[in-house]
Amino acid sequence: MGTLTEILEFPFRRASGLDPPPEFARLRKIDPVTQVRLFDGSLAWLVTKYYDVCQVATDERLSKERTRPGFPELAAGGKEAAKNRATFVDMDPPKHMQYRGMVQPIFNIEHVKKLEPYIQKTVEDLLEKMKSKGCEGGPVDLVQNFALPVPSYIIYTILGVSFEDLEFLTQQNSIRTNGSSTAREASAANQVLLDYLRRLAEERLEEPKDDLISKLMTEQVKTGKLDTTDAVQMAFLLLVAGNATMVNMIALGIVTLFQHPSQLEELKRDPSLVPAFVEELSRFHTASAMAIRRVAKEDLEIGGKTIKKGEGVIGSNLSANRDEEVFKDADKFDMHREWPERELGFGWGDHRCIAEFLAKAEMKAVFGTIFKKLPDLKIAVPFDEIEYTPLDRDVGIVRLPVTW
Repeated sequence: MGTLTEILEFPFRRASGLDPPPEFARLRKIDPVTQVRLFDGSLAWLVTKYYDVCQVATDERLSKERTRPGFPELAAGGKEAAKNRATFVDMDPPKHMQYRGMVQPIFNIEHVKKLEPYIQKTVEDLLEKMKSKGCEGGPVDLVQNFALPVPSYIIYTILGVSFEDLEFLTQQNSIRTNGSSTAREASAANQVLLDYLRRLAEERLEEPKDDLISKLMTEQVKTGKLDTTDAVQMAFLLLVAGNATMVNMIALGIVTLFQHPSQLEELKRDPSLVPAFVEELSRFHTASAMAIRRVAKEDLEIGGKTIKKGEGVIGSNLSANRDEEVFKDADKFDMHREWPERELGFGWGDHRCIAEFLAKAEMKAVFGTIFKKLPDLKIAVPFDEIEYTPLDRDVGIVRLPVTW
């Protein structure tokens, strides 16, 4: 171990559409806790090894509050967003668990199990719809027709959106997240979603139903623990926070299986392998890799380096998921691997993704069903012609043309 002589610019760019930035492997070997330069010229500590990243995610001497001086923002938009009213993801204890606890029961493993028949039906219905349209007229985009609506329909239904509005709102969400929309289009779509959720919240205050917005309005707003704006912001967060990640994980899973044909054939033959495949997919492709960011509330040590009060810290769960000292042959996709530790694709500690159980249930339904419904599914373009997300963003797939 040593110390880098130069200060690297961060975020790094991926080596290719699917491969992580090469800087991470180098840093894990020679300088696993190092300072990097951010877009505005400020410095932050980048932490790249598994156990050090776990410390960043759980050490209460580090703060998640984005308004604190020194908090590491990765772009000008993030700096602007930090001025908005905070939701629970950007709070420290005890407020974090107090607010998170308002919606946590919906995402607990017991409740997700009750949702599994609905998740399965949603996956089957969307595949049937795609199948009935057919691909005689040419390849069909799996992202737009399947990967996007699966998680969107499910989270909208949990929130309380009526079935007839699902398609329209899913398109609005797509506009606000896809790279081809203009800033004005994305902002307008954002506002459409917020206005819709506010109207829904006001309706549910008068006539509650069995959904998450009704629960927030009756248990939190009516009792004075939250105001309507907070409830709408929380609903919006749950809607948008993990949606793009899930869309990408579905598309990435399909591509990864076709890149590993022997494992694809095994999965087709033996659906009991689906849970192991989902775990490995969540390790191998970290589709939300920029969220473990903190600022030091006091001096502390991470990986032998002293972090001073007020300095920003970024824990790379992407790099941790490829840590060779934890995961054997870490750069190899292997759904049969042994697990000395859990993957960090959904984060770690109290701030671990609230919807992890839901996301994994959705992925299990998708990969356990898609090849039964479409046994001849094929990617219609060469791997190097697939349109991936920009190389300086989280790994993902913009369009995936398929036939069956």
